[in-house]
Amino acid sequence: MRRFFLTIFTVAALCVLGWGLFVEPYNIEVTYTYVEGQVARPLKIAHLTDLRAAGLGRREKLLLELLDQEQPDVIIITGDTLTSGFRYDRIEPLLSRLHAPLGVWLVRGNWENDMPFRGERAFYSQLHIHFLLNEAGAIRPDVWLAALDDPSTGTPNLEEALSGVPQGVYTILAFHAPGFFDEATGRVPLVLAGHTHGGQVRIPFLPVFWLPRGSGHYLEGWYGANDSKMYVSRGIGTSILPIRFMCRPELAIITIGP
Repeated sequence: MRRFFLTIFTVAALCVLGWGLFVEPYNIEVTYTYVEGQVARPLKIAHLTDLRAAGLGRREKLLLELLDQEQPDVIIITGDTLTSGFRYDRIEPLLSRLHAPLGVWLVRGNWENDMPFRGERAFYSQLHIHFLLNEAGAIRPDVWLAALDDPSTGTPNLEEALSGVPQGVYTILAFHAPGFFDEATGRVPLVLAGHTHGGQVRIPFLPVFWLPRGSGHYLEGWYGANDSKMYVSRGIGTSILPIRFMCRPELAIITIGP
C-alpha cells in the first residue's frame, strides 16, 4: 500500500512539473479592463511586461498572434525585455514585430539596469520604439505617458518625468517595480507596472513563495489609493526557473474611455 501511494504521488508530481514547465508558461491569458478617464475617445492599451524574450519562440509567436487579434491602439512595455545573457540582439526579433497605430512605448526594468547598454536609446529608436527614461511623451494630444527608471535598481525621478506633461491631459505613469506606487499615488490617474510575475508559482492555500525586491505589498491586478489606480501585470516570461504554476502569463488589455 505504501508503494502504491508513493507511485501515485510521484506520478502526480511529474504531471505538475510537466504542466509547469511545458504547458502553463505558454498559455497566455488575455485580461480585459475598462477604465473611465478624461479622454476624448477610447484608448485601447496592450500592457506588456517581463517579456524575457530570447529569439522568436513558441511563446513569442503566440503573443504576436494575440496582439494581431486584439489590435490595440498603443503598446506599453514596463521593463525586463531581456533574458539571461543580457543580449539585446535576442530581443530584436520580437520587438521589431510589435506595432500599433500610436506606437510602442518602453521603460527600463531591473534587467536592463543590471547590464547597462550605452546604445539602448539608438537600439530602440531603430526599432521605432519610444524609449522613455524619467521623461514623458504624447501618445496622442489628450493622453500622455510619463515613464520612470526602474525603482528597484535605478534612479526614478517622478518630478522630472511629470514636469513635461501639459496641464489637463490624461496621464499614464509607467515603471517596472510596483512598490513605487506608494510614492506616486495622487499624482496620476493610472499606473502600469510589472516585475512580480504574479508570484509565478502559486500553491492553493499557501502564501506566495517568492517576490523580487521592489514589489512592495503588490502582487497582481488592480490596486488603488488617493484617486490613483495601478495595474500590476503577471507578465509574459519567467524568472530564475522557466516554470509557472497556477499563474498564467498575461497580456493585459486596458481600455480608457470617457
